[in-house]
Amino acid sequence: MHISSLTAAWLFGAGTLLAQKPFTLEQVMSNPFPDALVAAPTGGSVAWQMNARGARNIWVASPPDYRGHPVTTFTEDDGQDINQLRWTPDGRSVVFVRGGDFDMGREAPNPRSNPEGVEQAIWVVSADGGSPRKLAEGHDPAISPKGDRVAFLNKGQIWWVQLDSQGKPEQAVHARGTEQSLRWSPDGSKLAFVSSRGDHSFIGVFDPAAKSLAYLDPSVDQDSEPAWSPDSRQIAFIRIPASHDPFAFGPRIAAEAWSIRLADVASGAVHELWRAVAGRGSIFYPVVAETQLLWANGRLVFPWERTGWVHLYSVPVAGGAALEMTPGEFEVEHVTLNPNSREVVFSSNQADIDRRHLWKVTADHAVPSAVTSGDGIEWSPVVTSDGNGIAFLRSDAHRPPRAAIIKGSGTPKDLAPNALPADFATAQLVAPQAVSISAADGLRIHGQLFLPRDLRSGERRPALVFFHGGSRRQMLLGWHYMYYYNNAYAMNQYLASRGFIVLSVNYRSGIGYGLDFRETPNYGARGASEFNDVVGAGLYLRGRPDVDPARIGVWGGSYGGYLTALALARASDLFAAGVDFHGVHDWNVVIGNFLPGYDPQKQQEAARVAFASSPMAAVKQWRSPVLLIHGDDDRNVPFSETVTLAEALRKQGVQFEELIFPDEVHDFLTYSRWLQAYRAAVEFFERHFGKSGS
Repeated sequence: MHISSLTAAWLFGAGTLLAQKPFTLEQVMSNPFPDALVAAPTGGSVAWQMNARGARNIWVASPPDYRGHPVTTFTEDDGQDINQLRWTPDGRSVVFVRGGDFDMGREAPNPRSNPEGVEQAIWVVSADGGSPRKLAEGHDPAISPKGDRVAFLNKGQIWWVQLDSQGKPEQAVHARGTEQSLRWSPDGSKLAFVSSRGDHSFIGVFDPAAKSLAYLDPSVDQDSEPAWSPDSRQIAFIRIPASHDPFAFGPRIAAEAWSIRLADVASGAVHELWRAVAGRGSIFYPVVAETQLLWANGRLVFPWERTGWVHLYSVPVAGGAALEMTPGEFEVEHVTLNPNSREVVFSSNQADIDRRHLWKVTADHAVPSAVTSGDGIEWSPVVTSDGNGIAFLRSDAHRPPRAAIIKGSGTPKDLAPNALPADFATAQLVAPQAVSISAADGLRIHGQLFLPRDLRSGERRPALVFFHGGSRRQMLLGWHYMYYYNNAYAMNQYLASRGFIVLSVNYRSGIGYGLDFRETPNYGARGASEFNDVVGAGLYLRGRPDVDPARIGVWGGSYGGYLTALALARASDLFAAGVDFHGVHDWNVVIGNFLPGYDPQKQQEAARVAFASSPMAAVKQWRSPVLLIHGDDDRNVPFSETVTLAEALRKQGVQFEELIFPDEVHDFLTYSRWLQAYRAAVEFFERHFGKSGS
């Protein structure tokens, strides 16, 4: 639905003149971005992280008024991320991790090139505010239910430290492997974890009192996601059969079926509780949750793709058939359990394919009921400790992400309504239109179209195609729930305000449209079938009467950078210029970054197809100018990808520009770099295509 300038001004309290005034890139990117929302185990409070122009802080909101306030006071855009928030059992303090690489788990990045270096450390702060206290270097804190100590990970090993003292951290477990997924038993007596051993993994159980370590049902397979029963007597976990197919970034529909196993901790006896069937759903696909297995009133809740859609199922702990809790053609994404242990709250795109709304359902009753609806987007629900309130994050086409709460059947209330800067460009933004386009091979593709407010009949404007990264992502009809794409949405809004028509494309191999769309044949390194969507998007814009066919460009980052480079390498006659953020240019290099065991020499046919699916294979056809943007500490897409492409373009005389950020990672950790990168991209397109209306 398009909202006129006058209507938007009335809706959001802005005057008509303000609604018509151009906004700056800084203004549209000034919204504080909320993330990592968590509910206290008692007292009803919630906490979250807020990134305001690069300054990241912890915010807390408590009953009865739920007025959010910051409890830390970091002020610098220093690139030190905050995540992994955990409430103490008494609900009085928040433990969190500051600094480090939360995506790839490697050494702490130093994007500001601080000569003193940086660290990843665990801190604790009172919910009432005050100075945070450092507990230890490390990450992934797990607070004992007894409230006495915090277990955590440091260099792949399990350590712990007393929560309420200045005692030194100690290594709790000396074991082989790389440990992860720390889970205390509800009674605080034992600690379960995953011990990754490369081509296999075990579920370990550490008993501090007995000073013993045991592994549950060790096998050649990959065991993960340990989940304690409420009485601390059993552990459920997921088993994924061993596979020596190291190939990534290509379709996988079926494999040896995964299963759920149930262990009696005291005796060590383990049995298979449930197993997926062959075909669809035989490959495990996760939801966004603290754990993939939820104990709910005598049943285990888990995700499964048996129908071709990511849904929730439950199975009795005593054994029996699985019940589909969320039937229909939609995807479940963010999942949490109500403290009453009966009801599951989740986000999905049910009946609204290009948005997210909240739903709830009991584990033994397959009739979900809506919690939210409308033109907004809602995600990351958490249930307050009394079970009556649901806190969540929300946005819409105009208003950026923010924390909110809904009590019972009441109206949602924002937790920090004054956090948005007064000059944020809410009323001047356009509502993107849902469009469906035809790919070159006939597949229907969803997208969002951003039209400039001042577009007049008969005009022909420059146009841009935007491709998201991932590729396991879906752009929505509003502000996105991930920081990277929150910024991309702001950028597309700004480009529209500068006179560009922008088409954001949800190309095949993305999420939101089912397994067959996500695992489409020959995508990525198996054949680059997404190029059909690239061409379809370009032809769609070329065929619009309001687009100048000689001024169509393309931009995107990561996987979107890959498609940008592919568009320019294979279709420079269609795409006249592009901006490639840290894109994939040779699949054989990037696959090896994610799967160290990948050896192109041992998989020569797969490696041949992977290279043929890469922009470098068609680089000699590349004629259009390009801006290359990359941080040289990128842990996702090696910096060498841009080095190699630049060398090839230089040799054949293709015009390219570069913007390189020393010590910056893939998802830029500094707000100033995002501004600099987007400003350079806009200037690049305006130099090649002209400014608004020209």
